[in-house]
Parts: sequence; structure tokens; C-alpha cells
Amino acid sequence: MCRNIRQLHNFDPPASDDEVHAAALQFVRKVSGSTKPSAANQEAFDEAVHEIAHVVEHLLEKLVTTAPPKDREVEAAKARARSAERYGRTG
Repeated sequence: MCRNIRQLHNFDPPASDDEVHAAALQFVRKVSGSTKPSAANQEAFDEAVHEIAHVVEHLLEKLVTTAPPKDREVEAAKARARSAERYGRTG
């Protein structure tokens, strides 16, 4: 599950609300051990995702770095190359 949580800090353009929400959702899924909560737990699950996304947005706003922002496309290409090397895929 957590493989889908990606670094969100120091990218140009900055992380979108959708990316922050997706990371929060993956985190709550991992912590709760459930990808789909029961009806009894849905409200608590949704509230946790909302609160974590809110905290992550504040964290990203406050983090500072001297490194230049990373380009999303360049980083994605590097990740694909690492994956191809690791798993022996060529396409």
C-alpha cells in the first residue's frame, strides 16, 4: 500500500491537493489495515484522511530547502529506469 506514497516536497510545480489527499488516503489505509472501511468506520476513516491531508499541507508549506526544485517528469523518468533495471523490463 505505502509504495504509492510519493515524496511531495520540493517539486515544481508544487504538490496538488489531489496528490496530498492520495498520500493521506494511503497512509490511513496502511495504519488502519483496511483499503475499504466498513460502513461503521467510514466516517472515522474519512475524517482521518481529511485531517492528515490538512497536516501534510501545512508541513509542505513550512518546509524549507536550499536545493533547487525537482522536475516531476525527470524524476518520473528516473523511477521508470530504476524499475526497468530492477525488474528487467524494457518497455
